[in-house]
Amino acid sequence: MKKAYIFLAEGFEEMEAVTPVDLLRRAGVDAKLVSTTGSKAVTGAHGITYQADLLFEEIHTDADALILPGGMPGTLNLQAHQGLAELLLAQYKAQKWVCAICAAPMVLGGLGIVKNRKATIYPGMEEHLIGAEPVTDEVCVDGNVVTSRAPGTAIPFALKLAELLTDAKTAEALTADIVFRK
Repeated sequence: MKKAYIFLAEGFEEMEAVTPVDLLRRAGVDAKLVSTTGSKAVTGAHGITYQADLLFEEIHTDADALILPGGMPGTLNLQAHQGLAELLLAQYKAQKWVCAICAAPMVLGGLGIVKNRKATIYPGMEEHLIGAEPVTDEVCVDGNVVTSRAPGTAIPFALKLAELLTDAKTAEALTADIVFRK
């Protein structure tokens, strides 16, 4: 079974964390919400508090995908977490999936992960994709890096992650099950 970690920091965008964890679990992926705050209770940008499955200090380096939801100030809080930066760089170098949505691709830009790649980010934040070729696709996959644009692209983002971590047939069945149409 594939494993994915979705990282929560105070002020994360709720849709961008909950949608991937929900759809990945439906697809059979061992998806876990991971708090970077030292507490399992983490409050999102819209005042909704979620209970993480694990604290950052409890995770291992065995995940197939690391996923960053956006939101403000959540993205800035993720960017300031040194342990997460080290984990993202190791994941990237190991050719495993590094994924971010909305404002969170700026974390990848700051780490050099999107350099010489195509990537997408929340409209107006393209300067944070340092060294990347910005695109306006809902979801962009370039090598082992997956980026997406905004809360409204959370479902396509999560479905693409489900496909990458399982297979096209599983992702198609999941898409039909949730009655999602483009």
